[in-house]
Order: sequence, then C-alpha cells, then structure tokens
Amino acid sequence: MGQIQLTPTGHLLWQPGEQPEPAALAPVRAAFERDWRAGWFALGASRAEVGDRPDLRYWQRIAERYLTALCHVPGSNTQISIDPPGEADIAQWVLTAPPMQGAEYLRPEVLEGLWQQLDQWVGEAVAAAGGLEAFLTERAPRWNQVGRVCFHLAENKYDAQRPFAFLATYSTGFGAGGRVKHLPLGKALEQYAGAKNKPALIKLLTPVQRAAEACDWLAPLVDSGDIFHPLTWTPREAHTFLRSVESLEEAGLSVRVPDWWHKRLRPRVAASVGQSRRPVLGAEAVLDFNIHVALGSDTLSREEIEQLLAGPDGLVMLKGQWVEVDREKLQQALEHWRKVEAEAAEGGISFIEGMRLLSGASADLKHEDDLEQVRQWSEVTAGDAMQRILTDLRNPARLNGEAADPDADLKATLRPYQRQGVGWLDLLSSLGLGACLADDMGLGKTLQVLTLLLRLKRRDAAGNGCAGHSAKTGNGGGADRDGDGEAAAGQLSLLIVPASLLNNWRREAARFTPSLRLLLVHPSEMGREAMAQLARSPGKGLAGIDLVVTTYAMLARQPWLAGQAWRLVILDEAQAIKNPTTRQSRAVKKLKAHARIALTGTPVENRLGDLWALFDFLNPGLLGSASVFKSFIKQLEARRSDQFAPLRRLVSPYLLRRLKTDRSIIADLPEKTETAQYCTLTRPQVRLYERAVRQMQEALKEVGGMARRGLVLQTLLRLKQ
Repeated sequence: MGQIQLTPTGHLLWQPGEQPEPAALAPVRAAFERDWRAGWFALGASRAEVGDRPDLRYWQRIAERYLTALCHVPGSNTQISIDPPGEADIAQWVLTAPPMQGAEYLRPEVLEGLWQQLDQWVGEAVAAAGGLEAFLTERAPRWNQVGRVCFHLAENKYDAQRPFAFLATYSTGFGAGGRVKHLPLGKALEQYAGAKNKPALIKLLTPVQRAAEACDWLAPLVDSGDIFHPLTWTPREAHTFLRSVESLEEAGLSVRVPDWWHKRLRPRVAASVGQSRRPVLGAEAVLDFNIHVALGSDTLSREEIEQLLAGPDGLVMLKGQWVEVDREKLQQALEHWRKVEAEAAEGGISFIEGMRLLSGASADLKHEDDLEQVRQWSEVTAGDAMQRILTDLRNPARLNGEAADPDADLKATLRPYQRQGVGWLDLLSSLGLGACLADDMGLGKTLQVLTLLLRLKRRDAAGNGCAGHSAKTGNGGGADRDGDGEAAAGQLSLLIVPASLLNNWRREAARFTPSLRLLLVHPSEMGREAMAQLARSPGKGLAGIDLVVTTYAMLARQPWLAGQAWRLVILDEAQAIKNPTTRQSRAVKKLKAHARIALTGTPVENRLGDLWALFDFLNPGLLGSASVFKSFIKQLEARRSDQFAPLRRLVSPYLLRRLKTDRSIIADLPEKTETAQYCTLTRPQVRLYERAVRQMQEALKEVGGMARRGLVLQTLLRLKQ
C-alpha cells in the first residue's frame, strides 16, 4: 500500500508501496498523480478503509474535517472559502501526527498552508463544476451535503424545571449583511403545501429522517410531529441531545448549541507530578504526586465532591454554570488516582514514570486501554518544580541568555539558534538526561557541542563542575578511579563518530575551540603500542584531555572505554545505532555516562523502530523494553483520538530539531558556499559507471510515471556505490 509524504515545500506526495493498493485507493493514487490536492480530497471523500496505516488515516481525517465544513455550505454556492480550524485544533493535529515520512516538516503554519491550498483547489473545481452541489455529486457522492434544517438548543433561564429550549428551523436564503435567515421548521409545512412542492419538502426533511434512524430520542419527535414545534427540555433531555451532535451532523443537519458545551466543562481529577520545590535531578529523581478534584481552575471542596457523586448524571448546575457529570466515571477516575497517590506516598514515583504520566500514557506503558475512560475525567499536570524544567526544555528560546559565547577561547560567534541549542544541551546534560540534537545538516551541530564542552571546561576550572558526574549513569554507576589508581575520566567526555568524520571533528575543534584537548583513539591517529599503553593505563593517557574521540568500530576493540565513567557520551550520526541488534549498538549502550547526547540530521523519530533504538541509548527505560514499546504503540493506534500524542509528548523534551526551512533560521544563515571536490575513477570503476548509465537509458524507454522516478533514484544510488 502506498504512503503519503509531506515535502519540505509544504505539499503532499503519494509514494507507491511494494504491494499494489486496494481497489478503493486506486482512484486516490490516480488523483494524486494529477494534483496532490485532488488526491488529498479524494482520500477524504472516499471514506476508504486504510487498515493499519496510521499515516493514511491521519491525512484522511483532516480531509474529512474539511469535507464536513464544506458540506455545511449551501449547495447553490459557486464561491467557496472554508476557514482553517482554530489554533488549538491545528496544534492538536501536529501533536497527534503519527511517525511518517516528512513529519519533521509538520508545524502549525505548514498544516494551515496545506488546508488553504486544498481550499483553493476546491474553490476552482466548484466554479468549474457550476456549483457546490454538482461538485459534491461528482467528487464526493458518499458524503451527505447538509440540508437547510438546523437544530438549536438554548438555555431557558426562566424555567427551573425545564431550563433548556429546543427549536428546529430551516434556512430561507440570506438576509441583510449576508446572514442566513431561519424560520421555524413548522413553517415549511405551509411553504411547501400542495402536491407540486412535495418533492422539495421531502428533500428538505431527508436529513431529519436520517438523523431519526441514528438517534433513538429523535424518532418519537418526528413520528408525533413535535419536531415542528418549540420544546422545553429538562437537563437530562438536553444532555442526550448534546451527546448526539456528531450523529446529527453526519446525517446532514446543522446544529447550534451553547458555547460552554464546546469546552465540555467537567469536574476532573487533577493529578500533580513534581510539585515540590526541591531540585529535580534527572532519571534517578523521585517525584511527589498529589491529586484533587477541580472544575476548570477552581478546586472543589470535599462537600462539593460528595454532592456531585450523590447527585444526578448529565448536566448539573455547579458554581453558576452547566457542567457534565458522569458519577460512575468520575468515581472510577478518583479511585484510580488515589491508588497511585497512595503508592507514591510510600516512596514517590520515578522521574520516568512521572514523564510517562505527564505525556498521557500509563506509568508502565502497559495499561493504555484501562486508562481510556479515566483520561476523560482526569488530567495530569506538572507541579511547579517540574513545570519550570519542562518549560525550559520545550522552549529553548528561553535559554538564549544562558548560553552566551563562553569567552575568548571560542573562536566563533554563535548564531541565536545555536546559543539556544547550547543552553538546551547544557540543561539536559546537567540534569543527567539524554538529548538528541537533530538540526538540519549545515546548522552547526558540531559547533554547538564543542561550545558546550568548552563551557563545561570553564566551569570545571572555576570549581563549578556538575556534581556526581560518575555517580549515576544510564547503565549503572562507575567508580571515580580506574584500576591503576589514576584519576579516571569523571570530567572527561567521549565522542563516537563514523571513521570518515574523524578529520572533520579535529579540524572543527582546532578552528573553533583550540583550547580543548582532543585525543583521537584510532589506528590512523595512534600507533599500536600507544593504543595498547592507553588501554593498560587509561588514567595516565587521559591526563589533561577534554574529549576522547573514537569510532563505532573501535568500541568493541577497546573494551577499556566501557570501563570508564564519562561525563558525556556523544554520538555523531546517531542513526548508526538504529538497529539495536548490531554489535556496535550493543557496545554503545554499555558505556557509562552522566548524560548522553545524540547528533543526527536524519529524522529518526519518523520511524518507530529507530526512535526506540535511539532512546534506549539516550534515556534507557523511558520507552520501556522493545516488547513493551511495541505493545504500547498498538494500544495507541487502537485509540479513537489523540493516537500518537502521548508518544510525542514523551519524547519531545529530549529532541531539538531546527530546519533550514524555518524562517527564523534561514534569515540568520550566511550565504551558501559550495566547494567542488573531484574524485578520479579507476578503469574498472569507469566501466561499471558507464554500464549503469547504459542500463538506465535502456530501461527508461519502457517505463513511465512513478516507476521512471524510482529507476532514476535506484541508478543514482548505484552510481554512488
């Protein structure tokens, strides 16, 4: 089955899969080949079953949201303009996006731009079709265009027993100022009286009949004719209506309800993690946990809680406003969080468990199904101490002033986003937490890390080094002294790179941070005897060194590296450990460090397996074991809403990605410089190169479309090899 990729330019691209698409998706693929906007619209209009493909379902749901709004426009309209959803909805879409190709480009402004481009295409297509009704009949026949009937619910403050009023109306066109005119639905019987107008009346009332088939409470009103008259309702009747809004709209009705219902105000069990003002220090920290019942920002008293639990379900007047109450579910949420609070009172909860709860997941990542109902009537928030840390982690711009250029030893002027990156890395490493700096290539990841190391060196010289650098590590503690009694690497960091980048790091360090002392542990840099001596007595060999640099392949050959207690372990091109079963991945995870940093320009968070492998190094245990993580993802995919929001909340504090496409970044970049480097081919290489080109030229004569693109890409990869 194909997949949809978000491009850096803000378009959607259909990527064919290895297996042919189901018949229901064939028109979608064909529409994408004509115009990506037509394809996206077709994906929503088809209502096709996309199975276990969360990426297709994600884009389908957004297209369905657009179609729902479009179907509420009068069918006679030829000029279409559907405003994008509000900021909160778009932000939620970004948060709940599944791992998929191009997800690194997904930002609120990009989603809003996608919506506007889709709306522009629809407007042009509607005009070409001669009107919206004709367009929908052709392009979205499975969708019910909303008729002119509207159900209204309003408060009736003059009747304490029946405090709500219901009225069904129908639109009769546009009045002054372009506002739609409504008349009571009973007037339609008079307007369409007579046999000649019977088809028009049937067309008007068809959505009402469809809704009556879906909603049990509506059928008696239709059968008795009460639907044509104003009605007063009790809170229970009003609540039944409000819970049916989605079904009514799907049937083709417009619905207007009080604004407070959109906020779905409910009494909720509010749990707080990390309220204590004592410092929170990384993955080994123990956090406090407290709960109370709140209505909005107001905490309810014990008497008010007991009154709610003893009263009726549905809509209840509380503190001068209507709120929704489900006693059984509220009691269930209370019991669940009281149990967690009791367990935490004995020894607190771990930092990892607290972060999971704050993300919307269960503390052990194993009971997402059990929390489905609990989440609707509760929320977990960060306490004061925890909130300060999370705010800084999620908003690196706040750290700009903290990350000023260290001193004259830095032979470069950091750009604003680089200063923010240094401050962010410094904060996470000081807390003993892992950090993934995933900036685009060319944005200076190397410079930011070197600046961080220079800052740490200056801090050590001033006597303000981070305490306990070798006391607590991701894979167990390490001693402060090595076997020969020499001082170990408690203030020393280890950098692991592909062999091809050794010279690059040496060159960048010499250029920007010449005061940092590097030791390159590699046969190309050290003789065999020198490496053997270093392995026998690391303490002596590392004296005065600030950063040890080695390669992934050397880790297994130099077991003494795993015996040291490093301040930082830094991985460059960290996608090298995306396969957790390889020898080098296992060797990397045996290293002991106070904190860990991964550098990558590859969006590893877009592939679930790569994401788990990276975090198993950065913050071991945060995403659970491989089997627990797999089960966790299945439970997220089965959720009705916010499927991947907990996962994104859980990993986002430790991921920092800046893109060259960001306006705030690109405006600050210097002019691009290009350096041509030529590589002479050997005769056998020339023959292989020419053969590959000839084969491609012959094959291109027989293929077209996406197959042609795939062939060109395949040949380019072969030529690089």
